[in-house]
Amino acid sequence: MGRITALTVRQEARRRSILDASTRLAAGGGFDAVQMREVAEESGVALGTLYRYFPSKVHLLVAVMQDQLGQLHDTLRDRPPTAPTPGERVAETLLRAFRALQREPLLADAMVRALIFADRSVRAEVDTVSVLTRAIILDAMRLGAEPSAECVSAVRVVEHTWHAALVSWLAARAPVEQVREDIRTVCRLIPEDAPAS
Repeated sequence: MGRITALTVRQEARRRSILDASTRLAAGGGFDAVQMREVAEESGVALGTLYRYFPSKVHLLVAVMQDQLGQLHDTLRDRPPTAPTPGERVAETLLRAFRALQREPLLADAMVRALIFADRSVRAEVDTVSVLTRAIILDAMRLGAEPSAECVSAVRVVEHTWHAALVSWLAARAPVEQVREDIRTVCRLIPEDAPAS
């Protein structure tokens, strides 16, 4: 049993090193800067090992997005939004995330491009990104009970608008203020009478 645990710890450390190296490369040069050989060198793993963890660059960058969403979720737990209504709390959370992405536009572009390029082979990983995004939105709402069907529908629309707004911003089709306004607007779909915890 001890051997399995040690191996798992080593594997997780290796995975963490790969994700950290990929994040640095993407932040420094965007999607094109993340080359599997460079990731392997930067993370100190063999190229074959890297491919066992992540079969393609798209798999890798979607995993980076999962990691970034996990960090955002941790931050949300440590510093929850303080706005008075569920919709305003979600807007506060997504605007905080958007500010972080603005500080790292090349990383943001790499992650979003990976989502766009993802085919069926990356479906499970993309589904995880969606689940994490919805969990962040639901946690920001601070519901004291199961969300209503109306809330679940609103959360889906918020998630879709969030991703579409990021794509438009990264493609220079939407200025920052428009993205902020789109986020605030879509968050108004969240029912104000949603029960708070």
